[in-house]
Amino acid sequence: MTTSTAKLQETYNLQGFLSPLYVLNETELREARRAFSELEDEFGEEYTQYSLHNVHLQYPWVMSLTKHPRVLKVVTSILGPDVILLDSRFICKYPTLISSDTRENEEGEPKPAAGENGLPYVAWHQDMRYWGIAGGPVISVWLALDDSLKENGALQVIPGSHGAGMLPHRQATRCGNMLTVNQEIPEALVQTEKAVFCPLLAGHMSIHDGLLIHASDANTSQKRRCGFVIRYVPTCAYPIQDPDRPRKFHATMLASGTDQFNHFSNKSS
Repeated sequence: MTTSTAKLQETYNLQGFLSPLYVLNETELREARRAFSELEDEFGEEYTQYSLHNVHLQYPWVMSLTKHPRVLKVVTSILGPDVILLDSRFICKYPTLISSDTRENEEGEPKPAAGENGLPYVAWHQDMRYWGIAGGPVISVWLALDDSLKENGALQVIPGSHGAGMLPHRQATRCGNMLTVNQEIPEALVQTEKAVFCPLLAGHMSIHDGLLIHASDANTSQKRRCGFVIRYVPTCAYPIQDPDRPRKFHATMLASGTDQFNHFSNKSS
């Protein structure tokens, strides 16, 4: 184990996340953005906002992102050499249309809280609440295709919160929550004063543990914020039948190493 790998592990185990991490060079980023714009042209922005789910099975360029050497170098340093790609999804927050409400905010009146204006946001949550997985951790990668900044809804995390275990979730009380099942951790249980932003330049990524509490505000800027979310588990992990987390895994792939467990029957190398 190299010193840099050991440091990554130490920081990740303590904080529950790593950010920012360089992945795509200029050529790779340009090609990924071009390919994604073709999907926007084909499907429309309403669809590409959240519905491009597990398309690594359809598009070789997306598959190449899930197996990018710089992504897997970090993931395997945390999970070990034998890793399964569990799931992937593009998530985009498109620019806000300029309105009278926006102008009023710029003139100094209080801005509404994220979600109160109906703009898409992501409530405080833990990824493991939605994944029926046991036997190993889940790592979530956010690979930025656009600059991800505070004003366009960058990721926020509560450092170290992964150590508290699973917290209760409820139905979100504000409209606009992008989470599929519209859940949130009650804010009284979230130490929001400890929240930190994870801004990313396009081509960089962050990774976080499946139990880390995180969220992201609405995009109130005129810049798109698009990223590719990839989730990985060690091969020792396995799906469980949990009625509260009835997730199916139809797109698993062996991303690295070998699999002596075969817990995901439809995976392939």
